[in-house]
Formats: sequence, structure tokens, C-alpha cells
Amino acid sequence: MSIKNKVSKLTVPDNFGDSHESDVWSIFKIMGEFVEGYDKLFKIGPCVSIFGSARMSESDAYYDMAQKTAKKVTERGFGIITGGGPGIMEAANKGAQDGGGKSVGLGITLPHEQGLNPYVDDDYIINFHYFFARKVMFVKYAQGFIVFPGGMGTLDEFFEALTLIQTKKINPFPIVLIGSDYWGGLVDWITDTMLANGTISEEDIDLFHITDDEEEAVEIICDFYQKHTLSPNF
Repeated sequence: MSIKNKVSKLTVPDNFGDSHESDVWSIFKIMGEFVEGYDKLFKIGPCVSIFGSARMSESDAYYDMAQKTAKKVTERGFGIITGGGPGIMEAANKGAQDGGGKSVGLGITLPHEQGLNPYVDDDYIINFHYFFARKVMFVKYAQGFIVFPGGMGTLDEFFEALTLIQTKKINPFPIVLIGSDYWGGLVDWITDTMLANGTISEEDIDLFHITDDEEEAVEIICDFYQKHTLSPNF
């Protein structure tokens, strides 16, 4: 029997599309999240978004590195934006407070969530229901991304920023991956597979940096703004 004969015809439920009214009203919920985000972060000033796994404990070397990196970033005049959760996010918010800088937490409503970490400034707590609204805030108010080892969400933010810069939808800003052991395989695949197959261009490789040194990560951010003007991304 052919595969075609094995596939049954799609059955569409009678109530498919009946949620039109709730869909329309959800637009106002989405607008509300953008309004709150824009209102709270409008005058926050230059920031760096730091990403990484929520599953890393204080005993992990990357937790310590994220805390030190965030502290150094704030000592150079930037605020810190994270997803507000545990792990790397907590470390970065803690480092921001250590350095006397602004500490922003963009939380997200998830099943079994653990809530915001205690190192987020009260004035800069924002909770989101929609991932896409939250991602806008990460990009709009950050003048750089520092990306520690993480999972699907971390990859999502990394590639989102690369795509927006590559397609010139936002002003370019520095993106730094920390952890060559962790990210090396991905970077090799980008170079050996994507570039080799022509799905990206040679200059796209220059859109991000990789390092194992938090001081170098901070210098990459700061050096970029020796040549470029600090400004909102869109």
C-alpha cells in the first residue's frame, strides 16, 4: 500500500474557528504587555541583555562567571536585563546589584515556574504572558547580548538577534557567546554546514563573538561603542 493511501483525510472539528471573539480580545492583552514594557523601560538607559540556563546552580562555574560579567558590565555604565529567573539570570541580576547598576527582570508565565529571583530591582519587574512581547523588550532596550550556556530559550534569543541584525531590522549591536566548550560545536556547524552550503554569507559569521573570558566579553561590548553611537534599537 502506498503512503498516500495510508494517510486519512484531515477531519476538521465543527467548532474550529469558534474562538474569534477571544482572539480579538487577546489583542488588548498583547497591547497591555507592550505598554507596560515600554512605560517601565523607556528611560532606563543603555543596557546589556544576559541570557543562559535557568538550571545552573550557584556551584556552577558559569554562574560565578555570569555574576562577575554582569558586575563588570554595570561598572562600565550599563544596566542588566535578564529573564528574571534562576540560574544564569539570577547570577546576572545579582552581579548588576553588586556593581550598583540597574537590574531588570522580564519574567514569563510558565507551568511550574519559580518566580522572579530576588536580585531584580522592584522598579524593573515586568511579567509577561507572551514570549514574543517579552522578546521585543530584550532587543529594544539592549545595546548588546551576552549569551551563556543555555537551552532552547537561550538559542531562541541568540538567533532572533542575529536574524534582526542580519536583515537590518534593527541597528547592529555586539553579541558575545561565553563558553567555547559549550558553543564550539554550534559555531562549527554554522561555519562548516550553513556557510559551506551558502545559506548564510561570510559576513554573517562576524555578527557574533565567542570567548571564555568575562573581561574580554565586556571589552567587546565597550569597544563597539567607541565607534558607534548608543541609541535605541528601533
